[in-house]
Amino acid sequence: MQGNRLPLVPENILKAHKVNQPGDSRFMAAARLLQALWREEKDLPIGVHRNPKGKRRKLGSRLDNESGRQGHNFLTPDIAKLAFRESVYREIGAMIDQERLWTNMLSSQPLCFNLFGGLKLDGEKANQFFRHLFPDYVASVNGIYFEHSPGRGNPAFTDDYTAFDVFVTCTTLSGHNGFIAIEVKYSESMSEPPATMRPRYEELTGKAGVFREPAAQALRGNPLQQLWREHMLSRVMIESGLYDQGRFIVIYPAQNNNCDAAVNSYNTHLASDDPAESGFQSLTLESCLDSLRAIGDDEIALALHERYLDFARVERAIFR
Repeated sequence: MQGNRLPLVPENILKAHKVNQPGDSRFMAAARLLQALWREEKDLPIGVHRNPKGKRRKLGSRLDNESGRQGHNFLTPDIAKLAFRESVYREIGAMIDQERLWTNMLSSQPLCFNLFGGLKLDGEKANQFFRHLFPDYVASVNGIYFEHSPGRGNPAFTDDYTAFDVFVTCTTLSGHNGFIAIEVKYSESMSEPPATMRPRYEELTGKAGVFREPAAQALRGNPLQQLWREHMLSRVMIESGLYDQGRFIVIYPAQNNNCDAAVNSYNTHLASDDPAESGFQSLTLESCLDSLRAIGDDEIALALHERYLDFARVERAIFR
């Protein structure tokens, strides 16, 4: 790669690997190709995509249904079994899209399990990982949950169906009951359909005490509105007495410029850049892999890098 810049993948390369998707951002196109290259290397059959009109076509970033059922969208069989169990016992109202989970390789949903599933299965490893990532905050991890909300549709919270991709309960260094609420992004451009505005949002934004200008319209539209809603949910969980302390964390690849720009913009709306005060923090996916290496889990760190961040492979596909 040239510096830290991802290549603009030529159309003929995208077509050759059946990943030419109109509307893909620069990062998404490279990430989609990376998933196809990983699938091809593993000799996994290609899956199909159905467009809004019902037309089906092969798509290189999809697994076929049988490979999906066998758990090949996950890095290990144990993580695949965990994803199945979590899907079966998901919270009432939880949105776990089965197609995205099992066959969509580009989706951040399987990434959540690939990144945090092994930690849920090994409590001591989870302790080491989160202590390394948050040395000023975490003493020990008590639990890891997927697609969690304290109460979907509950007017005591955000009165909507906002939820966190991953939710970690912990004991803080000060001995308090704390949490880490996590939103995981991979190829997203931060242009999700905006939620319907609710009176409860306005009430919570004013009460939160973390925004420079609570009435700022930028918070209520893309690319910030999802961060704003989840941040508010995390703050009301403390206000309601469920937890003593908490942080809302966004994780994304460093080279996803859309996510990086959104996070940087969101930070300008916060009254403090100290996570202990704002309750907000961003981390790169790369830093999470560094923490896995730091605690001695080189194997899963390498597997995650090869699957999600090895863009040198994309470069080789272009210039071979």
